[in-house]
Amino acid sequence: MTDRFISVRLEQRNVTAVARLLDDEAPRTAAAVWDALPLGGQVYHGKFARNEIYTLLPSFAPAEPGPENTTVTPIPGDLCYFTFDGVLTNPAYGYESGSAPGEHQMLIDLAVFYGRNNLLVNGDVGWVPGNVFATIVSGLDEFAVACNDVWMGGARGEVLSYARASG
Repeated sequence: MTDRFISVRLEQRNVTAVARLLDDEAPRTAAAVWDALPLGGQVYHGKFARNEIYTLLPSFAPAEPGPENTTVTPIPGDLCYFTFDGVLTNPAYGYESGSAPGEHQMLIDLAVFYGRNNLLVNGDVGWVPGNVFATIVSGLDEFAVACNDVWMGGARGEVLSYARASG
């Protein structure tokens, strides 16, 4: 199979990175994401993991890919896929009252890790391994600056989007 690429974009900050799908390492997850593109929604910045931005989406795969190419220590440029079912309704996660995502549905968290020293542990449930399904191959430095601005400048109104791209 030839390499497949996706763009990862912060719309308001007008910054894009390109990632290569890890079809050999995470074939089910890469296929699920690729087949559902384009995807996107409100961006959030990680509260516990450290250098992470993500968006939460209703489940989009005909069948969940299950664990593959998992990590609890993602590195800069990793794109990860997580499945959550109701756990995000705890007020400790900081979502606005009455608007916690996924109260009655399974959610997919598509995350981008942009810096070092990430650790995927949750105080309520413990380790939260994610499927690494792609890696950023161009634009990480500029994208990381924009991600840090999401942390420091705020996430409200910013959209994180994923789309098919050419290499």
